Amino acid sequence: MKQQRGLKNLKSLSSHLFGAAVLCMTLAVPMVMARTSEENWQDDVVTLDEFVAIGRYLYTDQVNALRTPTPVIDVPQSLSIVTADLITLRGFTSIGDIIDYTPGVNTSQGEGHRDAIVFRGVLSTADFFIDGVRDDVQYYRPLYNLEQVEILRGPNALHFGRGGTGGILNRVTKKGVIGANFSGYQASIDAFGEFAFQIDSNNAVDENSAVRINAFFESLDNHRDFYGGERAGVNPTAKIELSPDSILNLSYEYIDHERFIDRGIPTGSDGRPVEAFEDILFADPELNVTQLEAHLLRAALQQDFSDNLKVNFSAFYGDYDKLYQNFYASGYNQAATPGLVTLDGYVDTTDRQNLILSGNLIGEFLTHDFSHTVIVGAEFIDTSSDQDRYNSYWDTTADDNEIFTIDRPLNLRGGVGVNSSGVTTTNRFTADLNDDTRVSIDVFSVYAQDEIELSDRWDLIIGGRSDSFDIEVFNVPGNERRSRKDEEISPRLGLVFKPEENISLYGSHSESFLPRSGEQFANINGNNNQLDPNTFSNLEAGVKADFRQGLSLTAAIFEVEQSSPQAADDDPETLDVIDSEITGFELQLQGQVADNWFILAGYSNLNGEQVNRSGPTGRRPRELPENMFSVWNNVQVTDRFGLGLGLTYQDSSFINNGNTAILPSYTRIDAAVYYEVSDTLRVQVNVENVTNELFFPNSHSTHQATVGAPLNARLAVIGRY
Repeated sequence: MKQQRGLKNLKSLSSHLFGAAVLCMTLAVPMVMARTSEENWQDDVVTLDEFVAIGRYLYTDQVNALRTPTPVIDVPQSLSIVTADLITLRGFTSIGDIIDYTPGVNTSQGEGHRDAIVFRGVLSTADFFIDGVRDDVQYYRPLYNLEQVEILRGPNALHFGRGGTGGILNRVTKKGVIGANFSGYQASIDAFGEFAFQIDSNNAVDENSAVRINAFFESLDNHRDFYGGERAGVNPTAKIELSPDSILNLSYEYIDHERFIDRGIPTGSDGRPVEAFEDILFADPELNVTQLEAHLLRAALQQDFSDNLKVNFSAFYGDYDKLYQNFYASGYNQAATPGLVTLDGYVDTTDRQNLILSGNLIGEFLTHDFSHTVIVGAEFIDTSSDQDRYNSYWDTTADDNEIFTIDRPLNLRGGVGVNSSGVTTTNRFTADLNDDTRVSIDVFSVYAQDEIELSDRWDLIIGGRSDSFDIEVFNVPGNERRSRKDEEISPRLGLVFKPEENISLYGSHSESFLPRSGEQFANINGNNNQLDPNTFSNLEAGVKADFRQGLSLTAAIFEVEQSSPQAADDDPETLDVIDSEITGFELQLQGQVADNWFILAGYSNLNGEQVNRSGPTGRRPRELPENMFSVWNNVQVTDRFGLGLGLTYQDSSFINNGNTAILPSYTRIDAAVYYEVSDTLRVQVNVENVTNELFFPNSHSTHQATVGAPLNARLAVIGRY
């Protein structure tokens, strides 16, 4: 059976790769024919001394995602870049907004207190990075201080280590600009009463240094009862040119977040969210809250020894203090008790410190007729994470669950309410300890990659990473210590063929792993300390093309395979290895179609099947819409007046692994109007959900479906001085 399944997978993979090759060639022919003249196609990207470039290139200085100065067209994997200008123009206020318009990825609810992205069918709450450095605490990440956002799909272990199984999201922060003085601001308010303000000010101290300060404040509100909160952050940075060949960037960021937690509404007998409950909050208006206070320090040094040899070093320290407290709908039976709902809840705290040190040596040299760009690097991570969780505890049930009558609002406030029997019930968040762990992690990694220019048309990328992941968990209630050490090799292989300078066809293979302690290191209790990590492999083929200056097309076909060791049912001392796979196709078009027309469009098709010890189950993985499509158009009507129009479509998907609860498909239409009052002042209105459709964009579990926002508008004033 195992051999037959292997042959079947091999045939399936061969079919996918053959289809990808046909697709690439089919797309390449008209692209070659459509290529504009050499004069029009000249690359106008401005490259700074640190190899920093906007738009067409990933950031490629010492704090970048790929760590070497590689044009996007030469990267053998699918990726998307969203610049600060596009974030402002689109009115994006969250990572989730960006994901809505990115192919191959979709959002998960994240229990209402964190960014959660499903990368090609693989859910992650920890594959987030700041300037290429891991940022794994669960929270909503702000956008106020970003130069651009990079979303790299497929396993990315060579550059990022553990995780990155379906993809990663890297936020590139703004740095000081030497020799310049400028300031900008943005103020906004929306139809719900939410308002925000942010500033960006750069000042040249002298000819060799500059300081830059970004700051923001948001007063939160939306369409749901009792929702509110505040977010604030400040990020002073300094850039110092120590010598003509040496640059130092320093940064400190303080973040203070507090927001209401809303985990959505239950599903009914048909498995779909109960639309009659769209305005009902299944929560405690006073106790559903998350709070985060974080201090982030970053330093990055780049030293150029010559035009062909450079070294960079970065140090990061993050101190995160987080509280998450909530009630949510855990049970609902529409057929038997349509007017009653079961609530559960818990309070969770996390106190985490991350110290991350990394260094890279980058060299360019020739051997015979081959040109090499080699990176050799090492990374050390020291993480201390204390976390605990207390379940809710109702005095009427002596349990964490209680039943309430469905009303707007529910008869619950401050942990005291009246249950469905008319009896006053009181909750305590200090009576039922679920877990309390003290986690210590040491990770040491070394990696190397060689980008080999075999000829004017062929590039070979080959590399590997060795990770040593050492974790120790102290289970406080059980007074028990457990430890495990995993040592994994993550290879990467890519081949790029360029029939024309503006076209590349590529194929790649990469692998990644995730230790059994999970993304948030909850524990390795029970059999978890005996199990090998989950491993992931990615095969991808695609095509990238720059039609003309500022317009690019990418297409990719891929297969992500997961191998999950599990203790065998008949013999717990042995392992069963369960394999599952997700296959898909992505297409993205971005850039200037004409001088006055910008487009951002993406499409993805994803398929997969759950697998267990008995083999394929016939069930589809949760949170995996088969089709997703988005498009955004900006048209500059006059020199000062512009319009925007777009939509995002998401197919239906399953909320749970049992495939009994469903998120219905939806189409949301968005629009915008822009007016340049002067050369230094712009007014814009972004309108979301123009047709006022009731939709449910994501979920966390069966009875927690997010209610999307109705028709609303956001007015923003953007200026500089």
